[in-house]
Amino acid sequence: MKPLSLTVNGRSVSAEAEGRTLLSTFLRETLGLTGTHVGCDTGQCGACTVHVNGVSVKSCMMLALDAEGAQVTTIEGMASADGSLGKIQQAFREHHGLQCGFCTPGMVMTAAALLAENPKPTEAEVRSYLSGNLCRCTGYQNIVKSILAASGQGAYKEFAA
Repeated sequence: MKPLSLTVNGRSVSAEAEGRTLLSTFLRETLGLTGTHVGCDTGQCGACTVHVNGVSVKSCMMLALDAEGAQVTTIEGMASADGSLGKIQQAFREHHGLQCGFCTPGMVMTAAALLAENPKPTEAEVRSYLSGNLCRCTGYQNIVKSILAASGQGAYKEFAA
């Protein structure tokens, strides 16, 4: 076990982790932040997406010790200061961007990274940015609609087959 200090959702955290502990495991098991979901453990599904120093990262592909000194934001850190849903979370709720909810934390975290980088993305840009996140329930239309709504772009054209 090695000591690990980082900031998670604005709070300083100090704990110990084994060298092989994944960031996703550390967040879920050591810190109790179970909003970060683990779907594939291979970086394919994106359910475990968090932000490390402002960059979108699949936490099942990063060792916890590599986050030493980092600023980590999880889905729990996306809520508003008063504990209510954040803007992106609210858009997912209002525009039915979730179904079973398993992929939702990763989708929200990926959407936040996209909107930080590109505040007014096109539908095609949203779809491209989401290419590393899998959803088995929604068909993505309402996820895209939710992200466009969160960006302040209410107009959404149904994806033409």
